[in-house]
Amino acid sequence: MSEWILHSLDLLNFKSYNQSLFTFSPRINCIVGKNGAGKTNILDAIYYLSTGKSYFLSTDAQTIHHDKQMMSIEGIYIHDKEEERIHVGLEKGQRKKIRRNGEVYKRMADHVGLIPVVIISPYDRDLIVEGSEARRKFLDATISQIDTAYLDHLIQYHKALKQRNTMLRNGMGSDASLRDIYDEQLVYHGGIIFQKRKAFCAQFSPEVASHYNAISDGAEQVTFSYKTKVNADDYAELLKEALSKDLVMEHTTFGVHKDDLVFNMNRRLIKRFGSQGQQKTYLIALKLAQYNYLYEYKGFRPILLLDDIFDKLDAERVHRIIERVNQGVFGQIFITDTHPERATAIAEEEGVEANIIHIESK
Repeated sequence: MSEWILHSLDLLNFKSYNQSLFTFSPRINCIVGKNGAGKTNILDAIYYLSTGKSYFLSTDAQTIHHDKQMMSIEGIYIHDKEEERIHVGLEKGQRKKIRRNGEVYKRMADHVGLIPVVIISPYDRDLIVEGSEARRKFLDATISQIDTAYLDHLIQYHKALKQRNTMLRNGMGSDASLRDIYDEQLVYHGGIIFQKRKAFCAQFSPEVASHYNAISDGAEQVTFSYKTKVNADDYAELLKEALSKDLVMEHTTFGVHKDDLVFNMNRRLIKRFGSQGQQKTYLIALKLAQYNYLYEYKGFRPILLLDDIFDKLDAERVHRIIERVNQGVFGQIFITDTHPERATAIAEEEGVEANIIHIESK
């Protein structure tokens, strides 16, 4: 299979853009401009086209320009030597629609994984400093891009979880017949999610360590591990044991929705003991491992989005990242930066002519 190459991007009322059209190189695209000019919004639009949602905003409505009623993102890709047109449209108060070559998807989930994408951004720091939800989202987003069955189980699990929590909040938790229906669904879907997460983490952990080693030249030893209280064999029993607590708390306190990832450096939590540079290096290693994982399973290279990637990294670590670009590890790349001369230097080191896009402050 061949890569998806984004040829052009047409934005209408998306975040800070009223109407803009961009065309891209199949290799390196450097988007340069001052802070606040809208560079990151271009990357978010590309991510949105690929995944069906914003990387930076929690609700779709927030992506609509503040004084407009709708927004539109359209991308023209080249895939298998054919032109593919992907369109996302959203009106206030309406459900968004995603179209592929004019045909509306019946389910948003059917689009996930079609165009694999990896983004590396300063906002990724939330994966380290915030709670477990951010790390579960990373876990689920990665697996979902290569395993549609996993995404289906995830959707069904959260649907049952929401219904069970509503029941608990409404004081109906003692209704065993109704509760058993939801419990059965949580155990079935949760057990499969647990097994798939466990297998993924076992495969993914050495990849993270390998990339961190390459970027830091072996300065520290890092690990990536799966933290869960779930046991597939005893899932149903453990869920029942948590019922008394669930009734008091009025929500489901046990299950895969409580899972977490643990990021360690030299056997200690990088959140507490890692410097800002070490944390950023870990996050880059994490995302490069994600890239390799998607590449291996898809058979072609994902689109790579680098948002202010060189901020707060020393020159040696930047050089090692560029080396990996030079080795042909990556396909189409989008880089945002505040320094045009740095973007040009990156292109020269790559040995190809990069597309430099200047964004003026609005």
